[in-house]
Amino acid sequence: MRAPYLCRMRVIWTVFGWGAVGLGAIGAFLPLLPTVPFLLLAAFCFARGSDRFHHWLLTHPRFGPPIRDWQAHRAIRPRAKVMAMVAIAGSIALPVMIGVPDWVLIVQVPILACVTIFILTRPSGPQGLPQATETPAKDL
Repeated sequence: MRAPYLCRMRVIWTVFGWGAVGLGAIGAFLPLLPTVPFLLLAAFCFARGSDRFHHWLLTHPRFGPPIRDWQAHRAIRPRAKVMAMVAIAGSIALPVMIGVPDWVLIVQVPILACVTIFILTRPSGPQGLPQATETPAKDL
């Protein structure tokens, strides 16, 4: 009785994981869409849905390092922090330039300020050690 339910849940987690990977991949090219949060969500989903895809994501040469940094040290690399700050600045500047209603900025600015504080208070990596660049062991 439980086996079909568990199988369906694994499929659902895997589908959500691929959706998050898709959004993360789009975010790699669109400056206002974040990439890493979607990849972290994908890793979370794949960990529950597919060992194979979870391993693929963690060992991916482009997507894997920021996920491993976060998992190992709750760290955000300096380059990612800079890119995030540029995107946040653009997310405020663009609405100001196109003249959105004031209420939009009243909502947007405090939220982005909280995001900025969160990002800037995360470590950039473990002190004196290379960041999590090792490839995780394959547990398949």
